[in-house]
Amino acid sequence: MGQDDLLSSTALELARAIRDKQVSPLEALEASLARVDELNPELNAVIWRDDDEARAAAREAGEKIARSAPDELPPFHGVPIPVKDLTPVAGWPLTYGSNGAPGGVSDRSELVVEAFRRAGFVLACRTNTPEFGAIPATENLRYGITRNPRVIERTPGGSSGGAGAAVASGMFSVAHGNDGGGSIRIPASCCGLVGLKPSRGRVPASVISWGGMAVEGVLTKDVADAAAILDVISGPEATQWYNAAPPSRPFLSEVGTDPGHLRVGLVEDAPLGMPLDAQCRAAAEEAASALENLGHEVIPVSGLFPMEMIGPFLNVVNAALAAYEGIDWAKTEPHTQAARAAASEVDSLAYVASMQELQRTSRDLVGRFVDGPGRLDVLVSPTLTIPPPLAGQVLAEVHSSAGGGAPPMSVFQMAALTSPFNVTGQPAISLPTHTGADGAPIGVQFVAGPWGESLLIRLASQLEGQMMLAGV
Repeated sequence: MGQDDLLSSTALELARAIRDKQVSPLEALEASLARVDELNPELNAVIWRDDDEARAAAREAGEKIARSAPDELPPFHGVPIPVKDLTPVAGWPLTYGSNGAPGGVSDRSELVVEAFRRAGFVLACRTNTPEFGAIPATENLRYGITRNPRVIERTPGGSSGGAGAAVASGMFSVAHGNDGGGSIRIPASCCGLVGLKPSRGRVPASVISWGGMAVEGVLTKDVADAAAILDVISGPEATQWYNAAPPSRPFLSEVGTDPGHLRVGLVEDAPLGMPLDAQCRAAAEEAASALENLGHEVIPVSGLFPMEMIGPFLNVVNAALAAYEGIDWAKTEPHTQAARAAASEVDSLAYVASMQELQRTSRDLVGRFVDGPGRLDVLVSPTLTIPPPLAGQVLAEVHSSAGGGAPPMSVFQMAALTSPFNVTGQPAISLPTHTGADGAPIGVQFVAGPWGESLLIRLASQLEGQMMLAGV
């Protein structure tokens, strides 16, 4: 298996080649590290690495192959994967993209990291994130600006933009990410990737983050990888407070399965009265047309997103800064300090009221996917209301607006169509169906009802087979 094949393969393809001994885990890792050496000076996707540790893990994986039958190996044995700089890995530094982060290393790994290891992945390095993952573009003062491999002048999105750039550039076949307001789907859209946000409680976590709105996942090149990796990282997990309803069979088995005749809602407007960029609107309309050609019923919908969500959502997100320990807040960025100041104005009673308001306002939105008049099986929208902004633009805007109250409009424009489904806890996926005028990818988001990943994967794989997706 040549280096070009290694770097263009999906995670499932690479795992199969390793299992068949066409390539060793160490060779796969070395190909990824060589691509990082080549491209990272321009892209700034990877911000920390310990090549000796990664190579030792890859050699150990190779030794296990020598003494094991292929069917005894875990599904992604020997496949390298980077971990986002918001998630603890035992023995690795964790900086949250911030100059205010404490030194030292983590003493334990987050549950999703342990799941990656059980699945056979080789942990390779850390990817960049905005400070504390709070904005939808991967830009910070500690490590700098991450750029989009598809159009270098633009952002890869965020907060998992380092992960998105790492996969879109061919550094890795898959990368870890997490999503509290769109942070997997936004970079998937910007970079031409598949980004699946699982349901609330689907992937076990040591604590409920952002009031249960933040979830763990990956960015991938195709739907099959997204499904197969969800199989290995999902629960249930007995000690977790909340677990999503389990699927009836593995998610990977849904790839290529007929989803049946579906009622699909096509979003025609965005929250706050924001316009939809013509290219983004066209992407969603083209996807809807493809769905109609596949026999699904498409129904235009508007006025779907309750404005009452916005204030409580910001209260919960800002208050989440209290979970970080050992931070020198004086060294954090202006927008973080402003968010922390805003959180200090929200007392415990107001926080509880915000959580209750989010639960109340989300009921009507989720109710559209439950039996009754006007019921929808799936919702389709652009992932973003605008194409990917220029690299550095969002960071400059949030710094200049810090202290002024609400985030700048660019933040709302990028997250307006994704964040409502973090509140409701519904699964959602961004697919790379469209390319803009300057070559920047424009993704389309599909949302299913509660615990509906199986349906999303069926529909996404059907669309993947129907359309020439615009991804890598």
